[in-house]
Amino acid sequence: MDGSETGVGSRLRRLRESRGISLSALARSAGIGKATLSGLELGTRNPTLETLYAVAGALGVPLTALVLEPGAEPAAAADVRGAAVTATLLEVFEEPGATFELLRMRVRPGVVQQSPPHAPGVTEHVTVYQGVLRAGPADAPLLAGPGEHIAWQADVPHVYGTAGPDEVVATLLIRSPRQIG
Repeated sequence: MDGSETGVGSRLRRLRESRGISLSALARSAGIGKATLSGLELGTRNPTLETLYAVAGALGVPLTALVLEPGAEPAAAADVRGAAVTATLLEVFEEPGATFELLRMRVRPGVVQQSPPHAPGVTEHVTVYQGVLRAGPADAPLLAGPGEHIAWQADVPHVYGTAGPDEVVATLLIRSPRQIG
């Protein structure tokens, strides 16, 4: 989201090494290939939204820990694209017990995006402005139309898609509890 894959890569490497996790172990935990993870760290691969969420979940950090330098303004973030979702970071809110990430998202019709589980305790809250969204836990997705809100525990596999031919425009608020320790 910062427009610089090398920035993501260096933050990723710092986070991984600070936790004493090997490249192989993180790749396994995130469910991605070791070559993909190495390419992200080296800045030779463009991260998808799905990959960034998988790595953030495996590290137990919010997405912004990977995509923004500490103290950087969300306006410095660029769009990140997944199979169906294009997300733009609007704001990050910090509270003593949690980090909140507010994103604008567009969901393209005709494609379903699989999102890996986030860290334990993470919740997602979506408000739809246009279109009809089908999102939530992969085994029981929820529907929301314009003006409606849905929420779910995001520490399980979840999906994003449309329930019709129109693009969905929505906001996504991700609440990530702070890790202790």
